[in-house]
Amino acid sequence: MRKIYLDYAATTYIDPIVLDKMLPFLKGNFGNPSSLYSIGRQAKMGIEYARVSVAKILGASSQEIIFTGSGTESDNLAIFGVAKFYQNKGKHIIVSKIEHKAVLEAAKKLEKEGFEIIYLDVDSKGLVNLLELKKSLRSDTILVSVMYANNEIGTIQPIAKISEIIREFRKENLLPLFHTDACQAAGALTLNVKKLGVDLLTINGSKIYGPKGVGCLYKAKDIKLDPIIVGGGQENNLRAGTENVALIAGFGEALKLAEKLRLRESRRLKKLRDYLIKRILKIIPHSQLNGHPEKRLSNNINISIASIEGEALVLMLDKYGVFASTGSACASHDLNPSHVLLAMGLAPELAHGSLRLTLGRKTTKMDLDYVMKILPEIIYKLRKISSISSNYKK
Repeated sequence: MRKIYLDYAATTYIDPIVLDKMLPFLKGNFGNPSSLYSIGRQAKMGIEYARVSVAKILGASSQEIIFTGSGTESDNLAIFGVAKFYQNKGKHIIVSKIEHKAVLEAAKKLEKEGFEIIYLDVDSKGLVNLLELKKSLRSDTILVSVMYANNEIGTIQPIAKISEIIREFRKENLLPLFHTDACQAAGALTLNVKKLGVDLLTINGSKIYGPKGVGCLYKAKDIKLDPIIVGGGQENNLRAGTENVALIAGFGEALKLAEKLRLRESRRLKKLRDYLIKRILKIIPHSQLNGHPEKRLSNNINISIASIEGEALVLMLDKYGVFASTGSACASHDLNPSHVLLAMGLAPELAHGSLRLTLGRKTTKMDLDYVMKILPEIIYKLRKISSISSNYKK
């Protein structure tokens, strides 16, 4: 049976070039980076080489790069770190309703601790309401967090415009700070922090053909954070613990390779994406595209199909060797409808019938043709047995 992976937004395989970069630190160069002897210094050099490489792509200085254990940890460090350090300046934080749960759950936790959180609305395409953002800013606002590109629907936010609004509001003051989760944007969009105008930016390794369990937070040099992991003082006292040198080295190489391939691969994937969207909407009755039709990631397809359950569709596709999802992999065991789709105004029944197909470096047109060979029959079978509605049998 053919096996077709169409869940690159959940995670990616490790590129062989990246693995080659990691292997020396899993074998001979296994020293503790904090040690003074040669193999410790070699390990430290591996970390610093990756740091410089990441900083160059972000248009930042190496001192502004903090390596973490994941995108979630980087988001948490940004949200909790700013909240705890600047709480004497204010306890007002703004996030969008369609953020990754790494941001939303952090915001909810702060809410329980006495912070006031504003959850920005989005329109039917998933774009943040900029006027609402402007009206929500206050003298006690210390942080705004809006993700660069959504992991479920692929909608790309106007980060530079949001930055302009924030900077115009704060004038000469440092606050509010602006954080963006760019995990899904890495490898597809520019990450230059100066052009984006962000103060904090999150990326991770598992979305860019690097290893899982590693990420980084860009932090502008004039910003202070309270650490969430304390101990030996690694990463400029912001992330204690012996560094995983192999993962960090792999992350640096993966980001460098992703940036090198970014424009070419984005053009290729966009053609495949549009090809599949057109075929699905034409062949599958009562289906609709979720997210912005143009301002979306080149590899993202999110479709709602009436009168089916997304989980059942994913399991049926799996039987035919197609690996897809209904939305965020982090919420795959949550039976509630996607918070992203609900925020866009979709009815719960339609949100339950969502399918996310995300393309990657190994995706071919033949793969997509295979999907369209099996998908109509699967939809027909599911609609026959669905308890949601019996209106769509064809």
